[in-house]
Amino acid sequence: MNDRSRSRSAARLAAVQALYQKEMEGTPLPVLLTEFHNHRLGATIEDVTYAEAEVSFFDDVVSGVDARREEIDGRISARLSKGWSLDRLDRPMRQILRAGTYELIARIDVPTGTVISEYVDVAKAFYDKREAGFVNGLLDAVAKDVRA
Repeated sequence: MNDRSRSRSAARLAAVQALYQKEMEGTPLPVLLTEFHNHRLGATIEDVTYAEAEVSFFDDVVSGVDARREEIDGRISARLSKGWSLDRLDRPMRQILRAGTYELIARIDVPTGTVISEYVDVAKAFYDKREAGFVNGLLDAVAKDVRA
């Protein structure tokens, strides 16, 4: 994995964490971005050094999900099983799916396979294999809707 791939992977994980924090605490977007820029991206917290993240990519994913959340949530909801709603998913899962869906919609510079595998990897940081498989299947379905 090259440095750019690593820094994008770090940006994706941080974006999911930032979106989670925004949903939990309602932190205004500019405050949230500044906090992550100054204290989280590439920082060492409790002896864990966070990889240097591509800041512009992080900002794009977090800001993009925030700006297009209704559209993104509609895309995800359309692909959930009958009887399931976005609200039934736990918060980290919602953020993983939102960030992945945003990239599929807005970041056509990133190949579909890359988006899906990266967010499957993010899911593995939080969940077991079954949930990672759910992320894979749902983002693959969204990709079929938004990328011809």
